[in-house]
Amino acid sequence: MNAPAEVARAAEFEQIKEDGAPATGDVNLEVILDVSVTLSMEVGRTRIPIRNLLKFNQGSVVELDRAAGEPLDVYVNGTLIAHGEVVVVNEKFGIRLTDVVSPAERLRKLR
Repeated sequence: MNAPAEVARAAEFEQIKEDGAPATGDVNLEVILDVSVTLSMEVGRTRIPIRNLLKFNQGSVVELDRAAGEPLDVYVNGTLIAHGEVVVVNEKFGIRLTDVVSPAERLRKLR
C-alpha cells in the first residue's frame, strides 16, 4: 500500500505592529524575566590622541563632550533606553530616570 501524500501548506506567522509588539494575543514574558543584561550609564565621551593619553597620571582631568547638569545616557546591552540624573541614595550613587526612550524609537535605531 502507498502512504497518503502529505499536503504542503503555507507557513503562518503572527502579525507584528510597527512598535515590535505582536498585533494580537498576550505576550508571555515569563521566559525572559530571569535573563541578565548589562546596564550602564554614560556621563560623556571624548576623543584624544594616544600622545595625550600616555601623559595621564593621578589627578589628570579629562574634559568630556557634555556640560555639567546634562542628563546621563542609560544603556542596556549597548542600546540607549533612557536618560537620567545622578542621585545619592544611602551613601551610594544612583540614577533617576528622567526620560525613557519609547520601544518604537529603539526599534527605529536598530534598523
